[in-house]
Amino acid sequence: VQLQASGGGLVQAGGSLRLSCAASGGTFSSYHMGWFRQAPGKEREFVAAISWTGSRTYYADSVKGRFTISRDNAKNTVYLQMNSLKPEDTAVYYCAADLYTFGTSPNYDYWGQGTLVTVSS
Repeated sequence: VQLQASGGGLVQAGGSLRLSCAASGGTFSSYHMGWFRQAPGKEREFVAAISWTGSRTYYADSVKGRFTISRDNAKNTVYLQMNSLKPEDTAVYYCAADLYTFGTSPNYDYWGQGTLVTVSS
């Protein structure tokens, strides 16, 4: 499956962005989906995950209550709604897909190219 992330940009602290990740080449509705991020000089970290049905979601503590992951299986797309953004949310955000992995593990089989989110103070 191929993943294409979009929606990143520059936003002021306290603002909002919605990231999208469009999938092609596979049965999207069969895949668990995740969002990860990597800030400059830091390791990639887990942000959020959603199960293949959308019935289960999981968030990193750092984004809980501010970010919402969702999916539209009819559009083969997963979203990350980011509210109350902070400068420390600045990172390249990656979407990922896997048939079996769900949650914080980075062992997803498929990864998008990343989209840059910059939050200014």
